[in-house]
Amino acid sequence: MSMGRVKNPSTPISVRRTRAQPKRAPGRPLADSPDQRLRLLDAALLCFARVGMAATSLRAIAAEAGVTPAMLHYYFGDKSQLQQAVIAERLLPTFARMRETLIQTDGDVAALIAAFVRGIEALVTEHPWLPSLWVREVLCEGGALREFLVNELAPAIPLMLAQRFSVAQEQERINADLDPRLLVVSLIGLTMFPAAGAPIWRRIFNADDIDAAALRRHTIALLERGIGVG
Repeated sequence: MSMGRVKNPSTPISVRRTRAQPKRAPGRPLADSPDQRLRLLDAALLCFARVGMAATSLRAIAAEAGVTPAMLHYYFGDKSQLQQAVIAERLLPTFARMRETLIQTDGDVAALIAAFVRGIEALVTEHPWLPSLWVREVLCEGGALREFLVNELAPAIPLMLAQRFSVAQEQERINADLDPRLLVVSLIGLTMFPAAGAPIWRRIFNADDIDAAALRRHTIALLERGIGVG
């Protein structure tokens, strides 16, 4: 009697299973690459700056990036995790670099002010979405980045600046009538507001001749002479 082939019983079942070709995980995007995550973060930032974080859907971000919503879910899970990734991988590193530049000015108040103004100019040039995002998500009530500003960014830059100005005032190196805390507010107002409002004031004053360098010179001169360090 002829008998069919019998599998070698001495081969462990686990070994026989591993010989099978592994299957690709269901739903895994085909366009998986190191650059894909960065592209998705960039697309998210553009959408957030355009209409706000609350009004932006994953589908809208996917359309901006030219991918499917499934790819966003693959990389980030849900919208909340995507927002946290934007903060951790885009906003924090951006302002961390600026903080290092400010620290290097040591005790020179004029150099500190100039470094701040130049730093904001550089950030806006590199990240044009920043002014709109700041207005929508920090200044507006209910903005998604207000807690980020208060809890994470404030100790790194605004509070550090106020402390530096306070020390300079005690040493009679800046105007005694100024409040160091409000001086920080003025710094932000004279840099971020002109950037956010540029489309408006350029039209009002027909001021296309005012470029970033001219705006920087004006702001530094105004601040230095106003606080008495020029």
